[in-house]
Amino acid sequence: MTTTGEDHATGRGGPWWWERWRSAALDVGLAAASAGECAFEGIRFARDAGIPLAAGVVFGVLAGSALLVRRQWPIAVVLVSIAITPAQMGYLMGIVGLYTLAASELPRRIIGSLAGMSLVGMLIVMFVRVQQDMAHGDWKLGDWFVPFAAITIAIGMTAPPLLLGLYVGARRRLMESLRERADSLERELQLLAERAEERAEWARGEERTRIAREMHDVVAHRVSLMVVHAAALQAVARKDPEKAVKNAALVGDMGRQALTELREMLGVLRSGDGGVRRPSEQAAAVPLAAVGVAAAVAASRAVDEGEGPCLSELEELVGQSAAAGMVVDLSVEGETRLYAAEIEQTAYRVVQEALTNVHKHAAGAKTYVRVAHRVSEIAMQVENEPPPEVASASSARLPSGGNGLVGMKERVTGLGGVFVSGPTDAGGFRVSAVIPAA
Repeated sequence: MTTTGEDHATGRGGPWWWERWRSAALDVGLAAASAGECAFEGIRFARDAGIPLAAGVVFGVLAGSALLVRRQWPIAVVLVSIAITPAQMGYLMGIVGLYTLAASELPRRIIGSLAGMSLVGMLIVMFVRVQQDMAHGDWKLGDWFVPFAAITIAIGMTAPPLLLGLYVGARRRLMESLRERADSLERELQLLAERAEERAEWARGEERTRIAREMHDVVAHRVSLMVVHAAALQAVARKDPEKAVKNAALVGDMGRQALTELREMLGVLRSGDGGVRRPSEQAAAVPLAAVGVAAAVAASRAVDEGEGPCLSELEELVGQSAAAGMVVDLSVEGETRLYAAEIEQTAYRVVQEALTNVHKHAAGAKTYVRVAHRVSEIAMQVENEPPPEVASASSARLPSGGNGLVGMKERVTGLGGVFVSGPTDAGGFRVSAVIPAA
């Protein structure tokens, strides 16, 4: 984890404008040293100016103490050092003030102007002082030494703190920029992680819905037919033993078909990449955002490999319902052709679920199944007449979960098709769906 800009800004622990006590102690020490230097140099200034020594000392202490506010007002500190330069005092304050000014966030033109003023002031003072020292000395070096010494000393006391301050300020700004960039990247990563979690949760929800729809389509139809045949078997067990044996065989076939389809679906859900991993290894090996995608690919593998039902099995599906006592009329229009596996499976499931609903809610009603192969789409319609009152009274009382129509609509609209269902004017029920062929 990085130290965020907010934490850095609220991490102040020093008094007044200082961020830390260590910075305050450093500035107090520098101000004390500068005050001592200016007080010592104020004695000579008082003698030269002809004022009391106490006044020179007090003046030096007050001027040198200005270094205490160098972090808050660096311009004021540099101006004070320039102002007392003619008195030949405040050299430490000038050096530290220039460093602080160059390291601050002030515009470069202000820094350059104050640095130039300090350089000129120091040059004039050093020129006068060196000339005075040579006039009172016993050694002679020539007239060239005075400007050389003045320029060298002025540049030596101005350029190093200025350059060092510029370097430290640039480095500080670079570190702050890197810290802000790291904070921004951390926030972006956190946002991406949250979005990935949301996408994974959405994918898991979609996959749960899809698995529930598949399980409903596989189980509901087969089990409904088994219940219908079991009811018929109970009714004719004593009157017509041969028909009872036939119905019992049909019930067994239905159960085996339901188990086969369930086994195939569970096999697809359990299939992996060739090895069994511990949950911790799976979580570490698969990114969170890919969980939903992997689940969707695994569940759709049966469709892609052609293992699901297809339109060529519609006659068998209708025959099973007819064997259960339903009067079913199947009509196919257009030229039969092959479609994508997912389209054929969806069309098959729509007809299957519609027939299942007829078994549940309109037992004994005559049903019409129409399939039309068009140029760019396939259409199907399952419509039943009103059930006879006798058949309704003796129906097998199949339970209804209320998810069949919802599942059919999700399947069709997921492929870009149109699904419509509702009662007819004659008292029956109609289910219609149109699925694009591409």
